[in-house]
Amino acid sequence: MERSGPPLRPSGLLAAFSAVVLATGALLATAPAAGAADADLARNGGFEAGLDGWSCSGGSGAAVSTPVHGGSSALKATPAGSDNARCSQTVTVKPDSAYTLSAWVQGSYVYLGATGTGTTDVSTWTQSAGAYKQLTTTFRTGPSTTSVTVYTHGWYGTPAYYADDLTLIGPGAGPVAVPATPAGLRAGTATASSVPLSWTASAGATGYRVYRNGTKILDTTGTSATVTGLAASTAYSFQATAVNAAGESAKSGAVSATTAAGGGGGGDAGLPAHALVGYLHSSFANGSGYTRMADVPASWDVINLAFGEPTSVTSGDIRFSLCPVAECPGVETEAEFKAAVKAKQAAGKKVLISIGGQNGQVQLASTAARDTFVTSVSKIIDTYGLDGLDIDFEGHSLSLATGDTDFRSPTTPVIVNLISAVKTLKAKYGDDFVLTMAPETFFVQLGYQYYGSGPWGGQDPRAGAYLPVIHALRDDLTLLHVQDYNSGSIMGLDNQYHSMGGADFHIAMTDMLLTGFPVAGDQSRVFPALRPEQVAFGLPASTQAGNGHTSPAEVTKALNCLTKKTDCGTYQTHGTWSGLRGLMTWSINWDRFNNWEFSRNFDAYFGG
Repeated sequence: MERSGPPLRPSGLLAAFSAVVLATGALLATAPAAGAADADLARNGGFEAGLDGWSCSGGSGAAVSTPVHGGSSALKATPAGSDNARCSQTVTVKPDSAYTLSAWVQGSYVYLGATGTGTTDVSTWTQSAGAYKQLTTTFRTGPSTTSVTVYTHGWYGTPAYYADDLTLIGPGAGPVAVPATPAGLRAGTATASSVPLSWTASAGATGYRVYRNGTKILDTTGTSATVTGLAASTAYSFQATAVNAAGESAKSGAVSATTAAGGGGGGDAGLPAHALVGYLHSSFANGSGYTRMADVPASWDVINLAFGEPTSVTSGDIRFSLCPVAECPGVETEAEFKAAVKAKQAAGKKVLISIGGQNGQVQLASTAARDTFVTSVSKIIDTYGLDGLDIDFEGHSLSLATGDTDFRSPTTPVIVNLISAVKTLKAKYGDDFVLTMAPETFFVQLGYQYYGSGPWGGQDPRAGAYLPVIHALRDDLTLLHVQDYNSGSIMGLDNQYHSMGGADFHIAMTDMLLTGFPVAGDQSRVFPALRPEQVAFGLPASTQAGNGHTSPAEVTKALNCLTKKTDCGTYQTHGTWSGLRGLMTWSINWDRFNNWEFSRNFDAYFGG
């Protein structure tokens, strides 16, 4: 979240993306000799048939007649804004087999790669190619991999690039057999409304289906899923099947699970079925103007006070005070502010202290900082009579140490200490304590591709760094509302890149949270789905509030797709979640500045 307006912050984020992606250049390998049975599996790799077989993000690609490397056509793709001009196609391959991917490219920062390999996804790049230059990389498919996605892309803010004569050399897939029935179906600890399931991978499977009481309820690409929207104190029977291009396996043996009596997973904390969350600039002023607590409309169900900030990056000592009169003419007195907080709570609203923001870097690198964090945050909560805590750690607050590669068991001190501190606060204040988080996409959904510094080092260590925090606190978490703005393009579960500003981005990013995903492509390390009542998505309230503003019509499309499976466009969600909690925005002040457009649209949609 940003203090000043209009906030423009792409440069730091794009630099982080650069660190992640540029690190993959080290994966360049010498191509092995092709075997006798190998063939070129890429379709229309010379672009002689235009873009047949290819999909280019944002309409960035076209077939051109010059310059070409071979034949009469080549691909020209032009990055624009936050779109890196990614062109891709999905190719059927054979499991546990070696492949060589090559292409001739021309331009600045041109990339060639493959995802969905089932082992290590690969890419290579050239910084500057004034004439056509060949890029080559190799990979081996996993034991159950039957398709991979090959791609080229450029880089943000660079001119158009060209690609031609792309080949994928390796064994053809041959006839695809129906996969075996999944084995080892088991149920984890149930909450009042959800049951986590997992099973053993089936050879040749490209996906799995989960059945509840004999009825299909969801599809997933991983070997785990969380079934949500269940009734409390109710017994359910679950089965799983494996699917691929040849068909669907028989159902697995059934496993039974009974949901808990109530609560669980952080509970609803007294929130309405659909909640509107907003940040209130309480400690500073910017171009949106100061808004008194008493003047916040009833539309807002959760009001996050921006911001509690540390005395130093590593102190853990969080301080909060109202905006000075000199900076915010018309600011209320502290007594008036506290009275207004109580009035909001009496009306059923929740008021939280938000820690961090763009300027508030917090690194709990020591146990002393952890303990100081607990003490100082508790003092703020008690002083103002607040309902809980919002974690809005940005910038360099969270990063993963080299070698910390499993989100399920983190070892990095700043991660471990934050988890411990929040659990202590939750235990202190009890079940009614409201816990929310507002990470950026870089720290969450980017984890589908990259996690920490990566197996070879060199990636941005912040990539996916929120995942261990969310996972460890999922049973205490009231609401996660990722910032779907100020973001570069992010790969969704369809292995396509999605860019902010329209319904598609919110659909794809939210589907990842509600479906779950393998972290860094590792099917043995799947981040489990969150319950829909734990999830909202965040947007700027106006064009001045941040990059990625989404029009009310596009917000409505996103909500329709996620809650009703209509207006989905080209992205196919993995479920329908009528219980999606709602929306978050930066900020209440900017919404007021924009004549309450954001909150009015929310109220109209959910009947507020």
